Amino acid sequence: MPTEHRIIIGNSQQMPEIPDASIQLIVTSPPYPMIPMWDELFCKSDKKIASLWRKLNGGDETAARQIYDRMHENLSKVWAETYRVLTDGGIAAINIGDATRSINGKFQLYPNHSRIMEVCEKIGFITLPYILWKKPTNRPKYKGKGAFLGSGFLPPNAYVTMDCEFILLFRKGKLRKFEPHHTVRYESRFTKTQRDIWFSQIWDFKGARQTASELDRRTAAYPEEVAERLIRMFSVKGETVLDPFLGSGTTVKVAILTDRNSVSYEADSNILPTITAKIERAKIDKEANIVILKRD
Repeated sequence: MPTEHRIIIGNSQQMPEIPDASIQLIVTSPPYPMIPMWDELFCKSDKKIASLWRKLNGGDETAARQIYDRMHENLSKVWAETYRVLTDGGIAAINIGDATRSINGKFQLYPNHSRIMEVCEKIGFITLPYILWKKPTNRPKYKGKGAFLGSGFLPPNAYVTMDCEFILLFRKGKLRKFEPHHTVRYESRFTKTQRDIWFSQIWDFKGARQTASELDRRTAAYPEEVAERLIRMFSVKGETVLDPFLGSGTTVKVAILTDRNSVSYEADSNILPTITAKIERAKIDKEANIVILKRD
């Protein structure tokens, strides 16, 4: 099945290249607010955030919460656009992790998943049961051993380890409708075993140790298995998947391999060689037309 793929180098807070209600599925992993590796990205995209960091470094502790709020305000503009372009009954799948951070000696949890759920519901999305993606290999270490943060084996000052990320699921409007015995829908079916595993709430990729490069970590890359499951669970062959935070190109690669079309956005043009290399590997056995657009 020939497929079409558009990669737009530009900010996804505005997506004029995409008509209303033309996307069936959104699969993405945005930069995580209050995770240090994405501080610079948020500061570059919003001068107000950079100004607030200077206030925080100058001793104004109230600026930390303002930074967090402002980061999510930036993301909320993308969620509003995804709602516009999503077809009625379409699904948005957002992979996000919470953040913990000590600022000026004070420890704080920043619950990114709950903020995104709150924002998306205000936009109009219907929140569906989410998935917990268990990532045991990413646990922090205590003196090279164990997997918790705190004061050794003594109560009460240890913290619960964050070894799960969230895959938040939202629907726009009512369930999608198909004609009886829709041929391509039946061609897109999954097996009973796949259904039982994929539609359980906890995904445990135990044993699949991640060896991601610094680039993959910075671009919020997730394993191809995550993208493949979501694309096959919530779309039909020939439909279109959107990723507003493309990063290293995983969503496009998997869309090609699963016979879906795609549209994606990436603000950092320096990542383009990584994206194209990944896509070229996927195109070996597939007929896929790739168009790359760079905004002025």
